[in-house]
This record gives sequence, C-alpha cells and structure tokens, in this order.
Amino acid sequence: MPDSQPHPSTAPLADEDLGALAPFRHRVFSLLWSTWLIANLCMWMNDVAAAWLMTTLTEQPNWVALVQTAATLPVFLLGLPSGALADILNRKHFLLFTQLWVAVVGALLALAAFAQVITPPLLLLLLFCNGVGLALRWPVFSAIVPELVPRAQLPAALALNGASMNAARIVGPLIAGALIASLGSAWVFGLNAVLSVGAAVVISRWQRPHTPHPLGRESLRGAMRVGLQYVMQSYHLKGVLLRIALFFFHSTALIALLPLVAREIEGGNAGTFTVLLAAMGAGAIASTFVLPQLRRAFPRDRLVLAGAITQAATMALMAVTRSLWLAVPAMLLCGGAWLTTANSLSVSAQISLPDWVRARGMSMYQMAIMGATALGAAVWGQVATWTNVPLTLGIGAASGILTMAIATWRMPDRGVIDDPTPAGPWPLPQVEAPPPEGRVVVTVEYQIDPARATAFRALMEESRRSRLRVGAVDWELLSDINEPGRFIEVIEDASWTEHLRRFERTTTADVALRERKLAFHIGTEPPRVRRALRESTVRAGPASTPSPSGRGLG
Repeated sequence: MPDSQPHPSTAPLADEDLGALAPFRHRVFSLLWSTWLIANLCMWMNDVAAAWLMTTLTEQPNWVALVQTAATLPVFLLGLPSGALADILNRKHFLLFTQLWVAVVGALLALAAFAQVITPPLLLLLLFCNGVGLALRWPVFSAIVPELVPRAQLPAALALNGASMNAARIVGPLIAGALIASLGSAWVFGLNAVLSVGAAVVISRWQRPHTPHPLGRESLRGAMRVGLQYVMQSYHLKGVLLRIALFFFHSTALIALLPLVAREIEGGNAGTFTVLLAAMGAGAIASTFVLPQLRRAFPRDRLVLAGAITQAATMALMAVTRSLWLAVPAMLLCGGAWLTTANSLSVSAQISLPDWVRARGMSMYQMAIMGATALGAAVWGQVATWTNVPLTLGIGAASGILTMAIATWRMPDRGVIDDPTPAGPWPLPQVEAPPPEGRVVVTVEYQIDPARATAFRALMEESRRSRLRVGAVDWELLSDINEPGRFIEVIEDASWTEHLRRFERTTTADVALRERKLAFHIGTEPPRVRRALRESTVRAGPASTPSPSGRGLG
C-alpha cells in the first residue's frame, strides 16, 4: 500500500496475548485509540445536543428522525471516494485533516447556536457537514488499525474500538445532558470543537513513516473502480454487507426515535434520554469482555442472528414500556446485542481484505451501515408520523428478525474462502521500454484434456473473479473451434502501470488458484503468456509488440 509500515510480529501469540485488553500493549494502538475515544465522545455529544435541540425547534417526528439521516447520509454518499483516498494518500495526514474538518464544523455549530439563528434546516445542513468529516475519517482509521496489532489480536482491537464508541455513548450523553440542562446546547457544540482540536494535536504527534509507492499514486477514479470490483467479486463480503445493512436499517428505528420514546417514559425529559443512551453504551461495553468466548463457541451466522433477534426483542419492549426501571435493563441488553452483531460482522470483513484495498473495502462496509441508517431513520420517522412511535418500533422489530433470518438462509456464511495473505514479491514482466499509454491485453493459452473441459470452465470462473478483484477491467475465456481443449484466457488492464499493480497484489489464494489451473494444462510447455496493447485506445506512438512469455499468472 502507498504508505506501508512494518506490521507487528506475526509470530504465534501466547494465550495471555489474546485477551480483551491485549492490544493496549502496543503503544501506538493505545495512542490512536485515545483519539478514537475523543472522536466518538464528540460524535455522541453532538448527536444528543442536535437531537434534543431539534425537539425544541419542532415536535414533528420526521424532522427529529432526519437528524440521524443528516448525520449519516454523507458517509453513504462519500464512503467509496474517502476509502480510495485513504488507500492512496498519506494516512496520517489524511486522518489529521478529517479531525480538523470536524473541529471547524463544531465551531460553526456553536456560533450559530450562541447567536440563536439556528433553524431546523440550518441544523440539518451543519449536521450534514459534520457527517462529511465522519465519512472521510472512518475508512482511514479502520484501515490503520490492522497495522497496529498482530492479526490474532485484531478481533480484540476492533472490539475495543467498539467499546470506545460505547464508552462515549455513556459519557458523551451524560456530559451533553448536564451542559444542556445547565447552559444550553451551544456549549456542547463548543466543547466538541475544543476536544476535536485536542485529538488533532495527538494525531500530529504520531510518527508514521510514509513511503511513496514505486508505481506512483493510483488515480482516484481507478482506485474507486478497483475497490468496488473487489467487493462485488467476493461472495463473503457481499454477505457481510447484506447483513450489516439489514441490521442497521431496522435497529436505527430505536435510536432515531429514542428522544420521543424518552418523552413517553414516566417523568421523561432530557435526563431520561441521556440515561437510556448511557444504558445502551454500558451494555455494549460489558459485552466486549465476553465476545472472545462467544466467538470461540459459536459460528458467525449464529452470533449475528442471535444478536439481531435480541436487539429486535428489546426494541419491541421499548415500544410498550413506560417504566424507566424496565427500559434501562432493556437498553443494556440492546447495547450488548448491538455490539455483538456489529463486531462479528466487522471482524469478518477485516480478515477477508488485503492491506492494499482495506480502506476501500471498509469504506463500503461503513457505507452499508450509514446508508441503511440514513434510509432507516427517514423511513421509520415517516412511518411514525403516519402511525405512532410504539407501532413503528413493533413493525421494525418483527421485520428485522424476519429479514435477517431470510438472509442467513439464502446466503449462508462460508467463511473467508480466499486467503488474502500477500504472496510476497512476484517477478514482473520485462519489456525493452515502457509501452505507450493504452489498455494492455494479456492472453494465457492452455491446452487441456477435452473430457475435463466442464471442470476447467468452472475453475476459470474463479479465475475471472480473482482477476477482476485485483484490478483487471475486463476478462473473457475463449475456446478454439478447430482445436478442442485449447482455451485462451483474456485479461484486459487499464494501462501498463495498472497491469504491474496486479502482480504486487498477488495473494496466497491467487498462487493456489494458479497451481490448480496449471494442473489442467497438458501441453509440453507451460501456458503461453502474451502481452499487447489494444491499438484502438492508443492515440499515437509506435506499434506494440507482444512481450516475451512470462510466468502464467498474467
């Protein structure tokens, strides 16, 4: 990746290094975790202040629910570009920029609130701008975490990140509630701006080396294309994205309507809203310490389905209860179920992504979360406007259980099928001079037993997915009409540089796939590899000539 640095040791870890708190033994992880805690603290304080401020400006449920939509929609709209930027830019500088952006927006929110010029549309606009900062920040931080801890500690590190969010869910609303009650929402926004600047100072002190990529920086458009292709060609990642989108679309009904739910609790006020959010955060933090045991005891699909069912049940309970003494335990259980589900899916996505595309892959994971959250908040807010809040939560709970069960049945988890571990340096094709601009067409000729053609075609479908995942723009398989058993694999790359990038992205799974393809080849010589330029896309320059045969990777 563009700004790579040595990963922590991959040597086997002792049992004591696999505990819930083991990642804190890595100094840089602890440093950046503290900034993540501050960022989450500001986010929850901002959400609480904005949601409560909106209830003072209007009592319409759709306006209140749109607070969640405005805050999360930018992550859906900008997720893929921000992930691409995080993969091609200096990640430290990019993370610092996003933190400063959030600080500036926080200051603008404070000024507008202090000046008492805030209106529902203006509040939504500023929340949208704040969401832009979140959209840019999340993918880069997500991509950095696997650099900081050994792979075996990654689940614990991600759980600790979730715990920081939920610790902030407790402390943030408490601080926000106290400030709102005593001084007003404007002071919450001002404190957010100050804390965001402090987090930026911590990030600026991080000594992270940046090594420019020898092939140069990827274009933003090309990086986005490759990232999207990688996810679309992965059965595992598509299953993860489907589940996380379904879960957040339904679970956001409770979060988006919680200010109104709190008002219906006996004696409900801003303090009630704060207590309910804090209870949810406390439940999530408590679940962090049992997650390692749960992951060892149950497969991912069972954990995810159980978490979704539990969250839906607590949401149904919140729809009917008017007792704070019953609502608090329900929110505790809801928080534990929420973190169990989200962490299980997050770990599943992280371990299936190689480093070079990690930020782009995780940005699409976050897009699924925030897109589902934004849509869910708008949908459930409108349903509540048409009906009422309790009925809306009941519908959301029933629909959440049903859709997650269908997803588990129709698209069962098969685990991480392809090993994303880098295969190490791979010999690059040699040419006398760099070819002119234009698409590169690679052909690999196989001679196989015609009786095994059906099995070979099935294997080549795996090859198609593999080539497209690492950046090829097109792929096809040709069979010779006059010579049965002669197949030609055709791979097209956007340019010679993009062709070379495919070699550095070779994984252990790619090498294993290559060996399986070679096992079908019965020719006396290895499969012939030819490389040429597609002349129709070249504006000027000498005619290209095929390169000498290379290794049969293409």
